[in-house]
Amino acid sequence: MSAVFYLSLLSVSLLTGAAGAELVPPLNVAMVTLNTNYALKWDWDQSAAEGHDATFTTQYVGMYKLKMKNHAKSWITVCENTAHMSCDLTTVGMEYLGMYMIRVRANVNGNHSDWVMIPFGPDKDAALGPPTKVDLATSGSGLDVYITDPLTSTNSSMRDHIDNLSFHILYWERTEDTQALRTLLLPTNTNVVTLPDLKAWTWYCVSVRSHYHFYNKNSSFTSPQCLQTEGPVPWWIIFLSFLGSLVMFFLLVLLSLYVFIRCFKTVKSTFFPSSQLPKHFQEYFCDSPGSDIPRLLTPDSEGELLCHKVSICPEPVFLEIHDPPPEALLEPASGLEPDSSGRHSRQGSSGSGDSGVYSTEGGSGQRHPNSAQSSSGAEDSWQGPIKPNQVKMLDMAPDLKSQRPIGDELIVDVCV
Repeated sequence: MSAVFYLSLLSVSLLTGAAGAELVPPLNVAMVTLNTNYALKWDWDQSAAEGHDATFTTQYVGMYKLKMKNHAKSWITVCENTAHMSCDLTTVGMEYLGMYMIRVRANVNGNHSDWVMIPFGPDKDAALGPPTKVDLATSGSGLDVYITDPLTSTNSSMRDHIDNLSFHILYWERTEDTQALRTLLLPTNTNVVTLPDLKAWTWYCVSVRSHYHFYNKNSSFTSPQCLQTEGPVPWWIIFLSFLGSLVMFFLLVLLSLYVFIRCFKTVKSTFFPSSQLPKHFQEYFCDSPGSDIPRLLTPDSEGELLCHKVSICPEPVFLEIHDPPPEALLEPASGLEPDSSGRHSRQGSSGSGDSGVYSTEGGSGQRHPNSAQSSSGAEDSWQGPIKPNQVKMLDMAPDLKSQRPIGDELIVDVCV
């Protein structure tokens, strides 16, 4: 646009604002943009209002309409008498490839300042935003970079307005000391790229920015994304993995066996105890005489329980009486010789005389081998082999009292 045209615009603004030349116009007027989001912002000295409320008016018009004679009627008001020192122009429907003139003025108590005008072309002046999203994925020893296009105010791709949109990818190896940077300019319309010539099992960081070659516009870089590359697995990792899996399996089997044994012992001791209750207790506690399952007591039945005192007595002592055959009673015992008083004495006996009575508590091996038991008389007939009979001492006493006197030649040995 020629200098004569800008001078004519300046003269028009001075004529329209002559009535309000005493007011200070807005300062630092500029467009704040990102992709297709546009906003006009400015500053203003509040002291110039002298205690009154200041408002602002913002208008815009297509650049081609300023060449018309009645261009004063072509201005479109976006923000009128607003107290904010900004005006959003995103929703007015500006064409991305168009050129526009935007102006703003201050209003105080019916007075107006001069218009401040700035040209604006979205394709040339709007800032380009970075990619919306960047993802990384391993591809063997390389990295795949997935780039999402920057979006417009309506969430559509900026490729709808910029055909030759491209990206700059900045990637480096993450180390403690230094960072070796390498840049890669991707071809047009490429949103997926594989970074080549990377080291295996190494961490790399990636950052991406958008690039518009026609006006040489670049966006800011995205936040770094880091990922480790892959490669052949070393043998020692395979060995340690196998050894760890084997140990874990062995521990799991041992734990399973231990839990099974503990559960088995608990169930067995609960339902099949080694110490069985006496039969008269089982008949009382079980539901039926032939059942091994105890009867469950309900809270209502606890009040009806009757308790009896149970006394535990020691097992009674039994005597073992061995009845010898009649022939052994009739013949004189070997090793015995009649003394002068008509009684037999035991030969070879040491110490005091043997009473012939022995306790059964010591076992059958401590009994005298030649001991004989009381008999009802030599004249009683012998039937059957010798069998030990166990009788109670009280039951045996009457028989002992009722035995007939035995002659001098008969000796009876009784073992208790």
